[in-house]
Amino acid sequence: MPVTVAKRALLPCLLLAVVGAHAATETITPPALIASRQGIAHPAVIAHRGASFDAPESTAAAYTLARDLGADYLEMDLQRTHDGELIALHDNSLLRTTDVANKFPARKNQPASAFTLAELKTLDAGSWFNKAYPDRARPSYVGLPILTLDEIIDIAQSNPGHTPGLYIETKEPQLFPGIEHDLKRKLTQRGLLPPQPDRPGQVILQTFDKSSLQLLQKEMPDTPKVLLLWVGAGGMTPDKSVSFADSGEKTKAAYYASLHPKDKTEFTQWLDFAKANGAIGTGPSAALTHGGDQSYSDLIQPWMNTTAHARGLLVHAYTLDEPVDFKKAMTAGVNGIFTNRPRELLNYYQRVTAQTVKQVLEQNGY
Repeated sequence: MPVTVAKRALLPCLLLAVVGAHAATETITPPALIASRQGIAHPAVIAHRGASFDAPESTAAAYTLARDLGADYLEMDLQRTHDGELIALHDNSLLRTTDVANKFPARKNQPASAFTLAELKTLDAGSWFNKAYPDRARPSYVGLPILTLDEIIDIAQSNPGHTPGLYIETKEPQLFPGIEHDLKRKLTQRGLLPPQPDRPGQVILQTFDKSSLQLLQKEMPDTPKVLLLWVGAGGMTPDKSVSFADSGEKTKAAYYASLHPKDKTEFTQWLDFAKANGAIGTGPSAALTHGGDQSYSDLIQPWMNTTAHARGLLVHAYTLDEPVDFKKAMTAGVNGIFTNRPRELLNYYQRVTAQTVKQVLEQNGY
């Protein structure tokens, strides 16, 4: 039957109605299903530098404690020594967490990458913790060494009852050209690449750096990756350009908490970049209820998490230690949390740990 002019005029409207109805009924894949397909715990307990509230960060004491408490992942910052070894260390400087000023006074201001592994192994990476947190101090922390990636893999794999995954950050990768390839080589040597079919999420790669995400995707396309989110230098453009010194805020925590992406487009552009470059999730900062030096811009608002989920991305927020913040984050829709206190987060998730921190430390010789 011929189409009349009137009917022809109605066709675009009918097509739009059909498309609109389809869009309205289109469902978002539940984050729990996304995590399940990737072999990632949901919600995930990510031990930030190990159980670093109760033991010196990035040391064997912190990682064995997190492992034996039942954390899903051991998180670490990856750097490279002068002689090419991969180590776990957060700061470029060694001054905060080691006795480099005593061992190498003339070189104390040099970055860790200027030292060989043998030199770094002479440093005491535990005593600082006893001085900073006397209420959590232990004589056994004195003399704890900096760890290699190999040693952390050994820790993760040495408890047959629970083998946590590895959550590895390329830390300031511009300082370590080729570190993505070095990481691939090491993970391959250790049998962690290619990902195991029964546990594809055993290793998660994370970075703040867009270029590093692209390189990680090139080197390890089948390994889950997370783009960390931040407002400020190296991250999202903030809604104001005032510096901390000129902000009038009394603490950096308050200053960072006051920053927001300049608009919604700025936020969604980072999500789109993450998705387009192989990421399965994002790692946004969070503002803590009681402030502190780990309180940053609030990037886990419900609409932000919903926007990430609509793109098929998981949301792992950093770094929360208190139940009040666990509750706020989970209510907002996050799918996992970086924490210095994995036992508290496990208990919050009703994955109650039978042993206390003290008991686990002592069982491991600390």
